[in-house]
Amino acid sequence: MSYFNLDITKLHEQLQAGKLTAADLTEQTFAEIKRIDPEIDAFLTLNEDGAKQAAAAQDVAGIAADKPFAGVPVGIKDNIVTKGLKTTAASKILGNFVPIYDATVVEKLQAAGAIIAGKLNLDEFAMGSSTENSAFKTTKNAWDHTKVPGGSSGGSAAAVASGQLPMALGTDTGGSIRQPAAFNGIVGLKPTYGRVSRWGVIAFASSLDVVGSLTRTVRDAALTLNVIAGHDDKDATTADLDVPDYTAKLGQSIRGMKIALPEEYLGEGVDAAVADQVKKAAEQFRALGATVDTVSLPHTKYAVPAYYIIASSEASSNLQRFDGIRYGFRAKDVKNLDDVYVRSRSEGFGREVKRRIMLGTFSLSAGFYDAYFKKAAQVRTLISRDFDKVFEDYDFIIGPTTPTTAFKIGSKVTDPLTMYMNDILTIPVNLAGLPALSIPAGFVDGMPVGLQLIGKQFDEQTLLQAADAFESKNDYLDAIPGGAN
Repeated sequence: MSYFNLDITKLHEQLQAGKLTAADLTEQTFAEIKRIDPEIDAFLTLNEDGAKQAAAAQDVAGIAADKPFAGVPVGIKDNIVTKGLKTTAASKILGNFVPIYDATVVEKLQAAGAIIAGKLNLDEFAMGSSTENSAFKTTKNAWDHTKVPGGSSGGSAAAVASGQLPMALGTDTGGSIRQPAAFNGIVGLKPTYGRVSRWGVIAFASSLDVVGSLTRTVRDAALTLNVIAGHDDKDATTADLDVPDYTAKLGQSIRGMKIALPEEYLGEGVDAAVADQVKKAAEQFRALGATVDTVSLPHTKYAVPAYYIIASSEASSNLQRFDGIRYGFRAKDVKNLDDVYVRSRSEGFGREVKRRIMLGTFSLSAGFYDAYFKKAAQVRTLISRDFDKVFEDYDFIIGPTTPTTAFKIGSKVTDPLTMYMNDILTIPVNLAGLPALSIPAGFVDGMPVGLQLIGKQFDEQTLLQAADAFESKNDYLDAIPGGAN
């Protein structure tokens, strides 16, 4: 069994035909995880007993024709709660937290017959771009174990890219699905804000967080979105809109589509070799019958400072609930209530989380709110208007997902400003609440390059159609970690 050769559609066909049972597939999956993951360190918690029980039950129930995920093992980023299965957000402060309910996206996957294999590593509370901020381990890039897998969904990306799973859920607050997808040479889909429920997701920045998927193929991303998308009464920010079949337009021509390539996305800071791969991708889209024009998104340069003020401000509010009293870590030998709060948070949170709490608290404080948070919110509006203007004339936007390929572990973790700039190409999408995905677009020095496609709100179908057309004309999926590039 190899997930490099079997996508979700092929797995479903074998399961339904009786050539493979869910129990056998689950058994083989855990054998592969135990073989591969000691080198990758993608998993924080395995759900082996629970997965085998669920697989046996699925075999008894039968593999329904309309449930492509039935019997298929998947992974869950460890900031998405799972009933009875430890959920830590990769933080010491939640080191032994076992939820009493499932997140909506987990409920939907299980209702679709998916088998939860385990929980995947991340930067603590999803704050980071390299998965080096985890309190427990550093995940490695599937292509080069001396390099980072990206973040914060680095565990999810590395697990899929290394062939341990066909799909894993991630969350994307400023690029945390797309950037690790690019670094690992797989597909990372961030849906429109409000398309997927956040109920049961441990909050980082509530106006930015989105649940999405990491897969090897565009079709698998579409199949996943079919399952997890939709309105949720438990999440007031979800849109009450019908969920289309996201596979419906796959395979259709993109002839006549108009594509925008922002000049800012190929400017200073973007590696020349990465930019060359994006230019080649633009030519491939032209060969598919689309037009590609250069446009401008002039407020892109303000996205990073605006994002880190808004995201850190929301984080400082959201993380107040971790107080050492209701659940999670509590410091020992405390003397009074203030001691409980201060020491529990000081000992329980990592350096990057504390940095962002301090930045956010400062931005929201009296005397600085107007100068920082309010100004950042205004810039957010300008960035959204830039996108609106482009989308008056174009179907979607392309550009590099990241300025460079994956960097060495330890090379940037002590320089937060340099690390923050890794998200400069993905952050504007979150500020505007748009859908986007990263797909493989070649290699530079043996490391994958990601192409980002950005669409209009709730127009994931067009993005998936275009990404599928590009994927079908390339053989990037034939290259696997350890194989010939």
